[in-house]
Amino acid sequence: MREVLVLYYSRGGHTAALADEVRHGVISVPGCGARLRTVAPLDAPAAAVPASGPPYADKDDLRECDALALGSPTRFGNMAAPLKAFIDTTSDLWLSGTLIGKPAGVFTSTGSLHGGQESTLLSMMLPLLHHGMLLVGVPYSEGALMDTASGGTPYGASHVAGVDNQRGLTEHERRVARTLGRRLAELSLKLT
Repeated sequence: MREVLVLYYSRGGHTAALADEVRHGVISVPGCGARLRTVAPLDAPAAAVPASGPPYADKDDLRECDALALGSPTRFGNMAAPLKAFIDTTSDLWLSGTLIGKPAGVFTSTGSLHGGQESTLLSMMLPLLHHGMLLVGVPYSEGALMDTASGGTPYGASHVAGVDNQRGLTEHERRVARTLGRRLAELSLKLT
């Protein structure tokens, strides 16, 4: 069984909703499972455990995964600080080459259509490239990319929550997220 780690940070719940769609894409592939993990807010006590939802990630989750889907809300065109803080603890994995050759993809949620989705996705790719991971995007064979009037990019899955944070995922956004998860799972199988 190949396992895709779906690792994300979410405050308003929209990035978590995208993570669940990515998970659905992963588990649609026979022989693949998904491990959902999140990261703690920066102001959380060191021993804090999430009140609900998936557990907080640790570096063993990265060591044990066969592929990675990394998600964050957009913060001024960049990934959120809690996710960046977690990624910044992975120097030992970089030194040992633990993540080299593993497929990885990214996803994000923004408040507005031009809120920095693509720059956030690209910023999340940078540490993955340094780790030697194989980046996976969403090809235009996924028709939702051509039809969406909200989120979804070839760089990864995305969602537009609206400035009031009230918009749910559109069908196009769900399809793109599931396609990303499915592609990560399929590639993890091909690389075994």
